[in-house]
Amino acid sequence: MRSGNPALKESTFLDLGSGAVVTGNGQAMTLNGTVNKTGFLLLLTVLTAAFAWNQIEIGPRGQVSGAGLYLWGGLIGGLIMSLVTTFKKEWSPITAPMYALLEGFFLGAISSIFEARFPGIVIQAVMLTFGTLFALLAAYRTGLIKATENFKLGVVAATGGIALVYLASIVLRMFNIEIPYIHQSGIIGIGFSLFVVVIAALNLVLDFDFIENGVEQGAPKYMEWYGAFGLMVTLVWLYIEFLRLLSKLQSRN
Repeated sequence: MRSGNPALKESTFLDLGSGAVVTGNGQAMTLNGTVNKTGFLLLLTVLTAAFAWNQIEIGPRGQVSGAGLYLWGGLIGGLIMSLVTTFKKEWSPITAPMYALLEGFFLGAISSIFEARFPGIVIQAVMLTFGTLFALLAAYRTGLIKATENFKLGVVAATGGIALVYLASIVLRMFNIEIPYIHQSGIIGIGFSLFVVVIAALNLVLDFDFIENGVEQGAPKYMEWYGAFGLMVTLVWLYIEFLRLLSKLQSRN
């Protein structure tokens, strides 16, 4: 089993001492349970995102006020909860909902910022995100896309490369240096965003495969929350990348 999602990796279902698959005491992970918990996490995210959205004021010239607290609080809090959940997966029934709530504040704030500059962009990004989710789920379930070992290796390698580029961008910005082209609305910038969107989408396939493997191996019940959390991480990434891509396209108009 392999996933480009850092929350879903090969050792997730293994006992670190024996190397054997961790099993529950009479209660095992199910696909329906994971789907239901994913829906619950999405609901929590939407609720806090809507709250943050309504608290942020947009001026007549598109200026945004009141977004900072929700943006940085949600971003940092969500990052902390994601790390806790990743390293203490048995806590995921508590930490996964907390992650969803905090991430909702971040998404509501950043969505309002994009919407102020590009009206209508948020609904487009939401539709594209869920359209991609259901399309890839259908393709996976019908066997049109198969998570072969080579497929997994390619997606993981590309995901790692993207992470390194983003990390380098953050470090260079501390010294007022920008990586040329990729963050701009030119052909190269749009092409880069398209590539990132494709890789983020393909991570969904790896996540589907990983969750299915967990169900087949009889992982403990709390892993439903952990699997739902991992899927949420990919969906948040995909949504943000759609916002970035659409903003670049609209900047050219």
